[in-house]
Amino acid sequence: MIEENDGITNDNTDNQETITRVTGMFKDWFLDYASYVILERAVPAIEDGFKPVQRRILHSMKDLDDGRYNKVANIVGHTMQYHPHGDASIADAMVQIGQKDLLIDAQGNWGNVLTGDRAAASRYIEARLSKFALDVVFNPKITEWQASYDGRRKEPINLPVMFPLLLAQGAEGIAVGLSTKVLPHNFIELIEASIKHLQGKRFTILPDFATGGVADFSNYNDGLRGGRVRCRAKISQLNKNTLVITEVPFGTTTSSLIDSILKANEKSKIRIKKIEDNTAAEVEILVHLPAGISPDKTIDALFAFTSCETAISPLGCVIEDNKPLFVGVTEMLRRSTDHTVELLKQELEIKLGEFEEQWHFASLERIFIENRIYRDIEEEETWSGVISAIDKGLQPHIKHLKRAITEEDISRLTEIRIKRISKFDIDKAQQKIDALEDQIAETKGFLANLINYAIDYFKRLRSEYGAGKERKTEIKTFGDVDATKVIIRNTKLYVNRKEGFVGTGLKRDEYVCDCSDIDDIIVFTKDGKLMITKVDSKTFVGKDIIHVAVFKKKDKRTIYNMIYKDGKGGASYIKRFAVTGVTRDREYDLTTGKPASDVWYFSANPNGEGEVVSVLLRQVGSIKKLKWDIDFADVIIKGRVSKGNLVTKHAVKRIELKEKGVSTLKPRKIWFDDTIQRLNVDGRGELVGEFRGEDRILVVTQSGIAKTIIPEITAHFDEDMIVLEKWIPNKPISAIYFDGEKERHYVKRFLIENENREDVFISEHASSVLEIVSTDWRPVAKIAFAKDRGKERREDQIIDFEQFISVKGVSALGNQLTKLKVNQIDLMESLPYEQAEETPADEIDVVGEEIVETPAETITEDTKEISEKPLTENKAIDPAKDSESDIDANDEGQTTLF
Repeated sequence: MIEENDGITNDNTDNQETITRVTGMFKDWFLDYASYVILERAVPAIEDGFKPVQRRILHSMKDLDDGRYNKVANIVGHTMQYHPHGDASIADAMVQIGQKDLLIDAQGNWGNVLTGDRAAASRYIEARLSKFALDVVFNPKITEWQASYDGRRKEPINLPVMFPLLLAQGAEGIAVGLSTKVLPHNFIELIEASIKHLQGKRFTILPDFATGGVADFSNYNDGLRGGRVRCRAKISQLNKNTLVITEVPFGTTTSSLIDSILKANEKSKIRIKKIEDNTAAEVEILVHLPAGISPDKTIDALFAFTSCETAISPLGCVIEDNKPLFVGVTEMLRRSTDHTVELLKQELEIKLGEFEEQWHFASLERIFIENRIYRDIEEEETWSGVISAIDKGLQPHIKHLKRAITEEDISRLTEIRIKRISKFDIDKAQQKIDALEDQIAETKGFLANLINYAIDYFKRLRSEYGAGKERKTEIKTFGDVDATKVIIRNTKLYVNRKEGFVGTGLKRDEYVCDCSDIDDIIVFTKDGKLMITKVDSKTFVGKDIIHVAVFKKKDKRTIYNMIYKDGKGGASYIKRFAVTGVTRDREYDLTTGKPASDVWYFSANPNGEGEVVSVLLRQVGSIKKLKWDIDFADVIIKGRVSKGNLVTKHAVKRIELKEKGVSTLKPRKIWFDDTIQRLNVDGRGELVGEFRGEDRILVVTQSGIAKTIIPEITAHFDEDMIVLEKWIPNKPISAIYFDGEKERHYVKRFLIENENREDVFISEHASSVLEIVSTDWRPVAKIAFAKDRGKERREDQIIDFEQFISVKGVSALGNQLTKLKVNQIDLMESLPYEQAEETPADEIDVVGEEIVETPAETITEDTKEISEKPLTENKAIDPAKDSESDIDANDEGQTTLF
């Protein structure tokens, strides 16, 4: 028996079970509860940017405001008259408002957004409304009121906020089936955007966080659902063994940040020596590194494995007309600005009405006293007679008034005291009327030019309250950090080749290399199979393993050379290929798939090397030539699915390595993207040059440091970097600098003496300054001298560095430029120089590069060939034969070898 009812019953009578549906009741109750949480607790209103608890706190503070500080506990108690919830929720909300340092003037320990320290108890801290809040939040004359929850008092429906406060403070809340996350924006930028909107111009606003840091807003999506903001701590290198964190990402604190670093260190994802937290008014976290650990890679590892990088998903949701509204921050600002204009209009209209009313009564008062109309009531005995007498006396003089006289106006005239009448000054009265007329005219002018008035209003807010509210979060675009390239590999990988097991737990078997728990392993077996699997303690991948290594995804630099037998008694083929990406734990066949296929020779070459091997055949029949050499450099690099080139159809005895080869890959071009301050191989930014394996990059900073680095994609660069180019060892660096100790300018030319060391080439005095630096072969500079008193200014001097000074050591002081005071130094066009052409590069070693390509599963015979020595024909001679016509044209994908 099934009944539908809004009640809940469960009757068991005569062993019959009764099931009662409560759908209707739950539907109503749940919707009521969800609506209440959304509207009354979690989501702010678009009109003023406040949640109900925030609005009630500010209203209570206005009730209590007398210019002095109030105990927060008293404010919380007063707010409970309007807010039907506990004191703890009110106190927490008030602390959050106070920490944003905009609406509340706080006194005492209000906690710290940088460290995460909590505020003191509400009985120990005090607060009052800030001048900004009193200026832009309150105006009872244009406020709509409603009864409080118990009906005893009146509270505002919305406060008349004349500023985009929601965007300035931000908002976050979780309701029932709904949430909101509006990120805080910069105070000054919001005002400038409002002005641009009023001027009809386009604008863009981006979040700004109190904790500072660096943020990438390229995918902000105007604060709507689906957007993503990446925030990073500001990390710099204090010295070669110490990193310093000076700003933390939004949503984190120094405590949570340090905890995440310690956890990453415990899990061996990074390696640190110790952490010092010196945070006070400003963040300062020192991360000490062990000897031999790269600071650059550690910075990337901190971004990859700790809270030094966080991702925020904004969600613009507000309440409008008691309904949730999903809207972007641009539209929020437009609506807020338009609402401010409307409030300013209401305020002006109220002021205009007040001024006109004051003018009206001041004019009546002057007529009443100047014409001595008050004497007409001396004989009147009734109140109606008094009113009538005054009205009659005023009639001849009121033609210039803007409205009719009411009984209330006359009643106010009767309340004028005799003392005031006796001291009445006609001139002063007229001055007051004239001043009111000026105010009326000015207010009407404001209403007639309301947009300009609103623009001036926002400009006033910026000038009065904008001090100290400059942007704190640096806007920057940064690339993703590849975790596999920066993780500390402190786990050892082992292999049991015969049984076919790899893993970190096979400590009794053959050691392969160091790895990490997030690495992938690539494995090749004797039967021509390939598999990629995740690092684990023990994994079976196939018997007779011939090669195992840590796999680098999208690695096109590592080339595999292979010669294999195609099935039992089949021909032998040679192939070269790269493995850029496959499905994990799936077995791939590198042969044609025939049973009993076997690999004769295999090598893995991290830089595309092509070795020379010797092929030895078995003595069978009338074979004339049993041994010859093959150079892998003559084989075109194709996809791993290609069949390869025919080596021989005869039985192979063995294949031996004869000679190691060099890289067959072209030199790689490296670009520098100034936007993200990183190197890349994708053509973004400015071309640095083409690099061989031993080539390095020259870096010179404004602080007078010169160094060379390997062109790693993960390299970091100082903010004061002024030179970044391919390093030519015999090319001198020319510089002019001011020596702070000797107070003279010096010229020097030098070469980098140690490519693995940073060299400071100016004096270390605090006042020493690098004026200019050039890496041209024959640079020229123009010196402009300062004018001495009583003397003519000396003519500009041209300096040819090559003639002025010879190349010396990097630590040399240099030659003194002049004893005179220098006003300006400028580099001019360098003198011509013919440099000998370099030998074409044969190899390059770009560390950490990634090239996006078609997945390996889809590579076919038509895949682009990247060998520098392509075959000139598709026909080959088997050295074991006397004829050149032995070609199997039916083998798909076959190419024969000379």
